[in-house]
Amino acid sequence: MVSQYKTIYRAGSATIIEKKSRFIAEIIPVETEEEALAFIESRKKKYWDATHNCSAYIIGTNQPIMRCSDDGEPSQTAGKPMLDVLAGYGLCNVAAVVTRYFGGTLLGTGGLVRAYSRAVQEGIHACVQVEKKLAWELEIGIDYTGIGKIQYIIASAGLEAIDTQYTDTVTIRLPVPVAETDRLEKELIEGTSGTVQIIRLRQLYYGLVDGAVVLFEE
Repeated sequence: MVSQYKTIYRAGSATIIEKKSRFIAEIIPVETEEEALAFIESRKKKYWDATHNCSAYIIGTNQPIMRCSDDGEPSQTAGKPMLDVLAGYGLCNVAAVVTRYFGGTLLGTGGLVRAYSRAVQEGIHACVQVEKKLAWELEIGIDYTGIGKIQYIIASAGLEAIDTQYTDTVTIRLPVPVAETDRLEKELIEGTSGTVQIIRLRQLYYGLVDGAVVLFEE
């Protein structure tokens, strides 16, 4: 499992006009090639009357699957530029379809490359992106006399709790990037003179979306 990667959290779409041709870009998150192919097929059915439905997708983080289709446009003028934009943004597990309605004016190969590239760029800008980080979900237990120190250490590390329970003691759950876990645990133990209890619950990915922590089951 890679330590972190960028993907789409919330799908987006955008439309651009180039010399009266309309380009509709739709970008979605996908986990498998089957999902990507199903999405592409669904766009072809929805826009059955379009001139072209060009596509590109990147699946996986280690040696990712990267595919694209010009769908009848001149070779290398649609799918490849779309794929290049996705890769240029560093995105994984993402699929894009750009639907074109021909406006009557030929764009030429350079014009097509620019139009399909810009359509995907605008589609990405309409999405909500997330950087997923591999983390340990920790459960931290402390009595009330030590909670201030615990909260200070967590805040100083730039981390955010996902749940805090107040009973006879305080229990905090939070994701900690794998590379930082040992150091944080050491700080917590030293900062509380060994009174803290720490349990590593599970490894998962997490990210920040609109300033809030989101956990991802993978």
